[in-house]
Amino acid sequence: MRRRELGRTGIEVSRLCFGTLTMGPFQRNLPLSEGIGLMERAFELGVNFIDTAELYETYPYVKGALKLKPDAVVCTKCYAYTREMAQESFRRAVDGIGREYIDVFLLHEQESELTIRGHREALEYFLEMKARGYIGAVGLSTHRVECMRAALEHPELDVLFPLINKRGIGIADGSASDMLEWIDRAHELGKGVFAMKPLGGGHLISERAEALDYILGIDSLDSVAMGMQSREEVEYNCALFCGKTPDADAAERTMRAPRRLLIQEWCEGCGECVERCKSGALRIEGSRVVVDGDRCVLCGYCATACPQFTIKVI
Repeated sequence: MRRRELGRTGIEVSRLCFGTLTMGPFQRNLPLSEGIGLMERAFELGVNFIDTAELYETYPYVKGALKLKPDAVVCTKCYAYTREMAQESFRRAVDGIGREYIDVFLLHEQESELTIRGHREALEYFLEMKARGYIGAVGLSTHRVECMRAALEHPELDVLFPLINKRGIGIADGSASDMLEWIDRAHELGKGVFAMKPLGGGHLISERAEALDYILGIDSLDSVAMGMQSREEVEYNCALFCGKTPDADAAERTMRAPRRLLIQEWCEGCGECVERCKSGALRIEGSRVVVDGDRCVLCGYCATACPQFTIKVI
């Protein structure tokens, strides 16, 4: 599988990044050995890049995978905004994956210049750890065009992780073409850029070939993160990202029924998940939460905010 330098960081990553969100407790909740086995198969097929986050609770999977491939590139993310929170998030990451070095550490789900400034204290800590050799590159993830624009005013941000797909599903403040403009500009400035949600949280599964052709055609992207929940998905995606034609039968089997966000009947309508959702896909009707399926990108982040554990991606 082809590899590229992640911007000007000196970090070489595979074109396909293994996203661990979907194997974790807020989505598929795979047995630990099964999740590690999927990453092992991806390594065999040329993947060397793993995306995780403090929120995902998938560090145990990554730790197991690193025992098989200690030199894999790991990107993690957190919501820290004070120095103390950043120190704790860094410690959780290194303890969680069993390695003292984090290749890429991102501020999670940033929205604008205002939020970047609001997380400045944490960012300074991560930059300090980078200078001391414990972090390879620092940056942010975002669903917003405005944040990508603002990030270009910060030369200290090495890596950007935006949401992009052919229809712009999940972009909170613009279209795919709007986001692509700033992805191209970031690439021109030498920032590392890798993409999330190429299938729009599953909305584009029925047009998967076209959606992945679109994302692979964006030369400004160094890598693309995809969540994979089965060996067949791993093999299909790895073949495609290697420029090969995937096995037709395997391709058909991976075109499973679309996933959905389940709100259990004991939802009390507290609204915590509505506030947490950055896609505007949740609202209160009567005494419980309902989902706008056209806007939901199935990230499962809302589940982490629910005090009654009523939400799950299935």
